[in-house]
Amino acid sequence: MIIGVPKEIKQQEYRVALLPGGAYQLTKRGHQVLVERGAGVGAGYADADYERAGARLVDSHAGVFAEADLIIKVKEPLPSEYPLLRPGQILFTYLHLAASKPLTEALMKSGATCIAYETIEVNRRLPLLEPMSEIAGRMSVLVGGYFLAKHFGGSGVLLGGVPGVLPGKVVVLGGGSSGINAARMAQGLGADVTILEVDLERMRFLDITLHTAHTLYSSEAHLIELLPDVDLLIGAVLVPGAKAPKLISREMLRHMRPGSVLVDIAIDQGGCAETSHPTTHHDPVYVEEGVTHYCVANMPGAYARTATQALTNVTYRYLETLADLGLAEACQRQPTLIGGINVMAGQVTHKAVAEAHGLPLIKPLGA
Repeated sequence: MIIGVPKEIKQQEYRVALLPGGAYQLTKRGHQVLVERGAGVGAGYADADYERAGARLVDSHAGVFAEADLIIKVKEPLPSEYPLLRPGQILFTYLHLAASKPLTEALMKSGATCIAYETIEVNRRLPLLEPMSEIAGRMSVLVGGYFLAKHFGGSGVLLGGVPGVLPGKVVVLGGGSSGINAARMAQGLGADVTILEVDLERMRFLDITLHTAHTLYSSEAHLIELLPDVDLLIGAVLVPGAKAPKLISREMLRHMRPGSVLVDIAIDQGGCAETSHPTTHHDPVYVEEGVTHYCVANMPGAYARTATQALTNVTYRYLETLADLGLAEACQRQPTLIGGINVMAGQVTHKAVAEAHGLPLIKPLGA
C-alpha cells in the first residue's frame, strides 16, 4: 500500500502523523511511504531522517494526496484539502466531525473512507485519544496559571499560594483522561482542587488516586455554588464522537470573579461553555463576562515532539494493520477499527455524528 504523510497546515500545528521509525517499519513490510518535505520539522524530525528510513520525499502537498492510498494526518482536513481526497482513499486522523457539519459534508462528498482516531473505543476507553487528552489536561493547568497573572488581565492569584497565603482554587469538569491529568498537575502545584463527575465508580477511583483533591457530583447547582470562589475552571467533558454538552452558560460565568480563567479542553468537540469559540496558539485567549477564555483547538500541538511521540505510540499498530490487510480485513482482525469509521461511501457511519447534524446513518462495512 502507498501511505501518505502530508504536512499539517492548521495554524500553529507542528505535530506529524508518523515518526521516521514508523516509516522504516512500514517500508520493511513492503509498503511505500510518501512524506511531504518539511512534514516532521516542527516536531524535530528532519527530511533526512525520513529518507534514511526509506520514505520518499514529495515536494507538494497535493502530490502526497494524489499518490497515496492511505492518508495519515494529525488534524482534520481544512477546506483547501477537501478536493484532494478521492473515492477509495482512506483518511486516518482526528476528525471531531460532530463539531463541524461543513467538514462532515465535505468528507461525504469526497467518497473517501474517513477513520477518526477519537472514536476508536476499546473496553470503554478511547486509546487513540487518551495521549492527547493527557497532554491537554496537563497543559490546561500550565496555561491557566499563566493567564491568571495580573499583566495578562488575570486576577493575580498564584495557584500554589505560598506559606501564609491560601492556594488558588481549581475546578475540573469531568474526571476522564484530561480531567484526571489536569487535577494531578493542579495538585502538584499545591492548588485546592475539586473534580465534578457523574460516574460514581469514577469518583471512587478519583478519590483513591488523587489523595488531596475533592470529588463532587456534577450538577448545575453544585457548579453554581463553586463558581464565585474559582480561580481556574477547566472544562474536560467528553461524549465520544458527539458534541460536548454545554455545561457552562453565560449567566453562570457572571458568578465568577473578574480575572478568573476558563480553559475549555473540549473545544475540539464544540466546547462545554456557551461562550467558547476556537482560538489559536498565536492568539489563544479572549475575555467574556470578565473571564479569560483559553480555547485553543489543538492544545497538544504546542508540545509537538512529545505529542507526536505519544500519538504515534498508539496509532502505529492500527496503521500497520490497515496497510498490511486493507480496510475490510483489518476491521475483521481488529473490530474496534469499525467504531473509528465516521464516513464511508458518501454516508455517515457513526451514530453520534449523524445525530449531531441530523444526517442519515448507515452501518460501516455492513456491520
